[in-house]
Amino acid sequence: MPQTTEPALDVVEEPLRRRRIAVHRAWFVAAVTFVTIIGAAAFRSLPGLLIDPLHAEFGWSRGTIGAAVSINLALYGLTAPFAAALMDRFGIRKVVAVALTVIAVGSGLTVWMTAAWQLWLCWGLLVGLGSGSMALAFAATVTNRWFTERRGLVSGVLTAASASGQLIFLPVLSWIVQSPHGWRPAAVTVALAALAVVPFVWLLLRDHPADVGARPYGATEFVPKPEPVRGAARRTLTVLSSAVRTGPFWLLAGTFAICGASTNGLVQTHFVPAAHDHGMPITAAASLLAVIGVFDVVGTIASGWFTDRFEPRRLLAVYYALRGIALLFLPMLLAPSVHPPMIFFIVFYGLDWVATVPPTLALCREQYGEDSAIVFGWVLASHQVGAALVAYLGGVARDAFGSYDTVWYASGALCAAAALMALVIRRRPAAAAAAAYAG
Repeated sequence: MPQTTEPALDVVEEPLRRRRIAVHRAWFVAAVTFVTIIGAAAFRSLPGLLIDPLHAEFGWSRGTIGAAVSINLALYGLTAPFAAALMDRFGIRKVVAVALTVIAVGSGLTVWMTAAWQLWLCWGLLVGLGSGSMALAFAATVTNRWFTERRGLVSGVLTAASASGQLIFLPVLSWIVQSPHGWRPAAVTVALAALAVVPFVWLLLRDHPADVGARPYGATEFVPKPEPVRGAARRTLTVLSSAVRTGPFWLLAGTFAICGASTNGLVQTHFVPAAHDHGMPITAAASLLAVIGVFDVVGTIASGWFTDRFEPRRLLAVYYALRGIALLFLPMLLAPSVHPPMIFFIVFYGLDWVATVPPTLALCREQYGEDSAIVFGWVLASHQVGAALVAYLGGVARDAFGSYDTVWYASGALCAAAALMALVIRRRPAAAAAAAYAG
């Protein structure tokens, strides 16, 4: 009887099976990026908690405190496109490690401030520059370099990291702020959280798949690592000068400015003091914001999945329309205690919080190709400029009118306008879009 060859086949097939189930290195890089953004997001949880304590201790108006948050949000956005170009020049790892250190320094120095200009310097300038380098352009760069498939899903997951940071830090920081020691230990906590991520980034994050001899996830061919791009600032401005000559850029920038105004600028900054105006304890209001973070994770990841399968323009229109409706109802829901309609608003708004990011990023890739990360950085800058304006104007409106109602209604109307703007962005084939952009 001839011997069977089945054992030999098993020996050959076993390594193949192991290769098939091996996890691609891109997913480890995405995981490191996720944790890094969580660490940098600690500061994003803090400003809304400190408006009332700083007002009580220093006598600063809410407009003055809002101005510091406004500077931070504006620099967060304006730094992002330059950070994307710096990552092309010096590598992701170096830029991110420096950014986290700057966040830690800025947050730590606030414990010694005694004047408003020091608040603007620490919160506004230092933390704004550091967090801007950790903005969504970081997620866009990692997604573009390490993935050719599942980009919508990955961008959704990485976007959700900021909400996850809010979920983790908001309850803790609100408890610390309400403790007898006051707000200063909360600022120190943020600084330590940023510093704790630095060695994690330095040891585990890699700039490009070629650094570890791998292909991007989903790619059929090896992609060599490009040479460092010199003149980061010049390239960033050159990309901007080309993008501003195209209609989609202004529509994307306009819709994303309204996105920032209705999330970071309004709800994240002013929801806690607005709820406190109606008698709700700060810890309860902060817990509601944390719940927004829970559902933000779900909504953003789902939006990434939808973006891989549905028309991103229509997704954006739906997201903005629903957000606007929710904001129009919010003034009627604020009360001393948490009740079911408020919980419904929080869940609803959380699902929609940054669900706009994956389709916006997809449209940037469609229109601008290899420069999409930098273009998205400029679109993100508009997001933060919108957030900065509302962070400041919201405080001014509260000082002038004694309530936030006018700001809620105005933001709802802006979201309706954003829905219409999203629908008029024209879809073009990739080749036509690239040719038009190059021209």
